[in-house]
Amino acid sequence: MIIFTSICANYLHKARTLAKSVKENIPDATFIVCLTEREMLPQFEYPYFDQIVLAKDAWEGNFDRFIFKHAIVEASTAVKGQFFRYLYKTFPGEDKFIYLDPDVYVYSDFTELRALLDTRPIALCPHLLDPGNIDMELSSTAHGVYNLGFLGVNRSQEAQNFINWWAERLYLFCYDDIINGIFTDQKWIDLAPCFFDVEIFKHRGYDFAPWSLLDCGMTEEDGNFYVKGDPIRFIHFSGYGDSAQKCMRDWLPEGDHPFKRLYAQYSNIHDANNLDAISKTPWSYGSYKSNEKIEDEIRVAYRKDYDVMFSLEDPFELSNSYFSEKLNTRKFIKKSKGMFSKARHIIRTQGFRSFFKKVIKKVIK
Repeated sequence: MIIFTSICANYLHKARTLAKSVKENIPDATFIVCLTEREMLPQFEYPYFDQIVLAKDAWEGNFDRFIFKHAIVEASTAVKGQFFRYLYKTFPGEDKFIYLDPDVYVYSDFTELRALLDTRPIALCPHLLDPGNIDMELSSTAHGVYNLGFLGVNRSQEAQNFINWWAERLYLFCYDDIINGIFTDQKWIDLAPCFFDVEIFKHRGYDFAPWSLLDCGMTEEDGNFYVKGDPIRFIHFSGYGDSAQKCMRDWLPEGDHPFKRLYAQYSNIHDANNLDAISKTPWSYGSYKSNEKIEDEIRVAYRKDYDVMFSLEDPFELSNSYFSEKLNTRKFIKKSKGMFSKARHIIRTQGFRSFFKKVIKKVIK
């Protein structure tokens, strides 16, 4: 079984934490890191990584042209489909391939998933398994019904057809652009059960996350943790820090709780893996080769102009001033800066309900 994660160097501390938990609980798994950086550096190595593969080395076509249009969070998700293709080719003897986000921690072997992928081509986990948390229900409609912090496929033709479809969509449309109906690699997967033979995997011990905490029914028995009777296989510590802590405050009772203990343990391991401040590593695709920082608005304008995009072999050799003139972006930049920052501020501080209310009110006016 192949397990991989996709990161930029600033998430290496999270990948270290994940890798060790995989090797301790699933010793027969091969753990691979897809790293979206220009080059390998000695400090990137880690004993629990079986292999680090630069995303550009697993790519088909012009990687610089592709990656230039993505911000850092978009980048590490946009390469996932192609990396699955790479793994199929590189490991012909393997028949199970699992993606996990770097902020996942594994607590026990994937017993049920192994059995499932013997017969089912694709396994997805929904964000929610119970109704009642309207904030998360709204968030799921915006970000995607299924959480792409986990994806399991086998080697069947159906699984490969699915991966090919998804990779092709991510090649042109893997953006953090909720207003236009796209959220990185994830929102696309809402369509997957319509097109492919997908198992909606409802085991509560897989992909448990802070968004699962409302009335979660987590218990501890003899050092083992369960969610409504299902043993915990992995927890996705999404939003680690302020966001996860807010979920705990809002949705867990006061006092001791099994998840609070697990979160504290994870926090200690996570922070210890960042003692070398690897999280501060600048993204090597965040700047031109001149070291000028690429403006986010330039990326957005570039990805909308296919004539410019496909006329350039290496956009990183250029500059913001070149693209501002070529793409005529000054007016666009001024307008979009205000629009995008206002939308993100409302979503982050007031939640999706407030954001949607403001949008609806604007439309009605």
